[in-house]
Amino acid sequence: MKPIRKFFAVFSMLALLTLTIATPAMAFDGREGDVVVIEADEVVNDDLYVSAEEFTLEGTIKGDLFVVGNVIVINGVVEGDLFAGGNSVIINGTVMDDVRMGGAALKLGDEASIGGDLLAGGASLEAESGSTVGGNLLYGGGQILFAGDVADDAMIGTGAASLSGEFGGDVRVDIGDVDENSPSPSMYINNTEISIPSVKPGLEVDEDARIEGDLIYTLTKDAAIPSSVVEGKVTRNEPVLDVKYSKPEPTQAEKAVSWTLDLLRTIVTLILFGLLLGWLAPTFMKTLTDKLQAQPAASLGWGVVAYVAFFFALFLLVTVAILGAVIFGIITLGGISGTIIWVAILALFAAVVGFVLVTVFLTKIIVAWLGGKWILGRFNPSLAEHKVWPLVLGVVIVALLIELPFVGWLIGLLVMFLGLGALWIWGRERWQMRST
Repeated sequence: MKPIRKFFAVFSMLALLTLTIATPAMAFDGREGDVVVIEADEVVNDDLYVSAEEFTLEGTIKGDLFVVGNVIVINGVVEGDLFAGGNSVIINGTVMDDVRMGGAALKLGDEASIGGDLLAGGASLEAESGSTVGGNLLYGGGQILFAGDVADDAMIGTGAASLSGEFGGDVRVDIGDVDENSPSPSMYINNTEISIPSVKPGLEVDEDARIEGDLIYTLTKDAAIPSSVVEGKVTRNEPVLDVKYSKPEPTQAEKAVSWTLDLLRTIVTLILFGLLLGWLAPTFMKTLTDKLQAQPAASLGWGVVAYVAFFFALFLLVTVAILGAVIFGIITLGGISGTIIWVAILALFAAVVGFVLVTVFLTKIIVAWLGGKWILGRFNPSLAEHKVWPLVLGVVIVALLIELPFVGWLIGLLVMFLGLGALWIWGRERWQMRST
């Protein structure tokens, strides 16, 4: 959504919320319920506040009307302002002052009359021929189909606009970049009281329309504007890219610096974790590297098995937890069901965190340490048994290989499987020893 459309929509909603919570100076009436109807012979002499699933006004409101609901239909008269927020808002009657409304589907019927300004925000606004707005029109939303009359200026921010009514002032329409494949709100909003029309993306001005002022529109291409429609000047503006919403393409030098910094961060992180593990669990780390050195092919195969087994175990844990919670819930042991759910959530969290730490750090450190020992052993066997240098050399090589274009992801995958396999073999042997 373009910035100006966001502005209109947000402004509309803020206006509704602000005015809804404001404390009125005069007395007011309040109604609520699933269905609220003000009958044709009923007159409300104060402001009226309504919260309902369905609201219909057939009578007269002497003050302002504030209404929130799913379906809102105004067939009667509001002598003050109308503030309406709902899924569907339909005005067929008269509002003598201003209208502020927001919703998915907004509609002005052919007999709708608004004495002041119309400020609206929603997915779709439709105004039938015969409807009138006595002040200004300000709309922000998905699309607008306006065949009614506006006495003063109109400011519209949308993705699709079709104008065929009469406008007494200037008309400004901001559309920006037209996406011909953009779906109409009628394609994905189907739970409204009224049928949402389908408006073609872009700006369309009917030959029967009339604009007494200037027409200023923002669009990536010229719109077909009939010459007899606009009495003033027609101006097309190119959309202005807001730098706050776009990130400039980095230069090659910036890409190189970013790549180098990422590589250095990876190397330093792996070295620090490796030294920490070597200090806390030297026997464990040596055993893993020995397993990998002695059984590289088996480690690769068992690594794939371990990877698949982890996700199967997660699925099994979730399934068991759900079944356990349902079973204990059926036999009215809700406390046990809740305990099962919480234990399962904690177990899932611990398993995922542990798996990420192993695959992101431990597997790379195992392979790097073994690789560094193997390389240094070819040149200086005594240095290959050092506690630091084999790790440093191996980490640098592994980090560089993983960052290679096109094949780096594959190398990283192989490193992860090798490390997981060594860990799997170590764990399996420990399990067998305990069983014996």
